[in-house]
Amino acid sequence: MNNLDKIYHNTGLDAIAFSKGYVDYLITLLQQLDHEKVAECIHQLEDARQNNNTIFVIGNGGSASTAAHVATDFGLAVLKKSNKSLNKSYRALSVTDNISVISAIGNDSTYDNIFLDQLKVHYRHGDKLIAISASGNSPNLIAAAEWFKEQGGIILCWLGFDGGKLKDIADISVVVTSPKGEYAPVEDVHLVINHIIVTWMQYNILSENI
Repeated sequence: MNNLDKIYHNTGLDAIAFSKGYVDYLITLLQQLDHEKVAECIHQLEDARQNNNTIFVIGNGGSASTAAHVATDFGLAVLKKSNKSLNKSYRALSVTDNISVISAIGNDSTYDNIFLDQLKVHYRHGDKLIAISASGNSPNLIAAAEWFKEQGGIILCWLGFDGGKLKDIADISVVVTSPKGEYAPVEDVHLVINHIIVTWMQYNILSENI
């Protein structure tokens, strides 16, 4: 029985109690967040901005939508704060979004290559990769990360459960340590990590404009 099972078991059909229990558990996971690892991610992403490198973001399912959210925030939300100064922005690209490219690769090659083949087109020396996954074991993420590392790229992973195989590949991994199968709370915390980082980016941009 995982933590979500326990919350439901203890609250039954009482939706209010379940909601409170879920939030309490989420707070516990957030309190356990490794802030040093989050800071290391920030430093790598700032390095990408300073050197005009691209930050690629990948993920499957709910993590694909998080990847799109991250790339949008890093790019447009920060650009808005920079008073539209292009040399201040972060170059971020989610390669989860182009369904024609993804379906072409999946149809012509294999679904395991949907991120790898796009990175082979777009990667340049010094670029960074953010791989987002609860399990850390998705074959298409692993294939992309292994190739990216072979090129000398830096890999940042936001993971859950025990970190899976990606934890061993990553240069920096932020793991939401939790029982396997608890996808929703892990995905919640990944979005919080995004908002921590993008908010730091915004204030950092503002400080440069003073």
